[in-house]
Amino acid sequence: MKKTTLKKYARLAVVTGAAVQKGQPVIVYSEVDQSEFTLMVVDEAYKAGASKVRVEWLSQPLTKLHYRHQSLKNLSTVVAWVEEREKEFCKELPAVIHILSEDPDGLKGVNKEKMQKVRQNRYKVLKKYRDESDNKYQWSLFAVPSKEWAKKVFPNDRTSVAVSKLWDAILNSVHITEDNDPVEAWNEHNKEFAKKCAYLNNKKFDYLEYKSSNGTDFKCWLIPEGKWLGGGEKTLSGVYFNPNMPTEEIFTSPMKGKCEGRLVSTKPLSYQGQLIENFYIDFKDGKAVSWDAESGKDTLEKIITADESSGILGELALVPNDSPISNSGILFYNTLFDENASCHVALGAGFTNTIDGYEKLTKEECHKLGINESMVHVDFMIGSPDMSITGYKDGKATPIFKNGNWAI
Repeated sequence: MKKTTLKKYARLAVVTGAAVQKGQPVIVYSEVDQSEFTLMVVDEAYKAGASKVRVEWLSQPLTKLHYRHQSLKNLSTVVAWVEEREKEFCKELPAVIHILSEDPDGLKGVNKEKMQKVRQNRYKVLKKYRDESDNKYQWSLFAVPSKEWAKKVFPNDRTSVAVSKLWDAILNSVHITEDNDPVEAWNEHNKEFAKKCAYLNNKKFDYLEYKSSNGTDFKCWLIPEGKWLGGGEKTLSGVYFNPNMPTEEIFTSPMKGKCEGRLVSTKPLSYQGQLIENFYIDFKDGKAVSWDAESGKDTLEKIITADESSGILGELALVPNDSPISNSGILFYNTLFDENASCHVALGAGFTNTIDGYEKLTKEECHKLGINESMVHVDFMIGSPDMSITGYKDGKATPIFKNGNWAI
């Protein structure tokens, strides 16, 4: 991969993704085997005017060793210096860049129950800092290939070819070519999102109905004060950024606890280095009541039962079947990409910024209006080539999706 193209990608992540401001601190999260590209991102962050950049190095093999050898108590303990770091985060509000390159099977074999208990215990301590900084800073997810991830996606190719193919697919998904200006391409991309959001927000649907020949038959009610978002978002201070790169979705948070029916997955879900495949979830009175999976059922159950609200939906996202990632025909085994090839929903936490005028409300007031609160937020894909989605307002039906694509 040409360095000029990679530098263009790094600049896109900093300027358009995280929208780093002059004088703002930056935190970069990256796997240890991505040091070369991480340095490019750090360099671009300083060129954008970052006051300082901290890199947090991650390692799946190291994580596995920790879970294998450390006690539950040790893993669950939030030591004093970590809390001080969280307090500093809330004070400085840095831009955060996540470089995703994990092996989809990288945490296979880790004790799932232990992982869940650790997350629950740490969440209790750290939640107050997450709440304090919510919607106040820019963050962005984007990806680079690792050898393990590339071989998972292209198992029949030798490693170097697989990595090259995955690079091509990633760069295509974020609108980067050798001769274009990706920043300008994303400006145009965001304008198209704004048009779709304006249409849906004007309709003010009471509920949506999903149907597909694979067994999906589902109704979900919307929050009257809710709104649809897509593409870029704004922090409470007005900084415009793009949290997901790539993105093809228009999304909202539904009314907590008000949905009925069955949702059938159409793509595998990679969750914390473990795969869940060919699954369905039945909902009654707004909550998951039964489920099954061809593989990974125990992992699915851990998600749904993580806390009292993790079996409730926090997001509905609309993605046409005729979209760049879907048309590539590639199964990425990575939610950032696979969710942007398919309509999807998310179990767990909703988004307070999907409430119209949320900036004038407290977090508690947003939850009272119907935003779900949970320690998890896990997307899974339900879109299909024959999916229909219909919006209802005062009993009147309006087609939104027909045969898997926009009907508006």
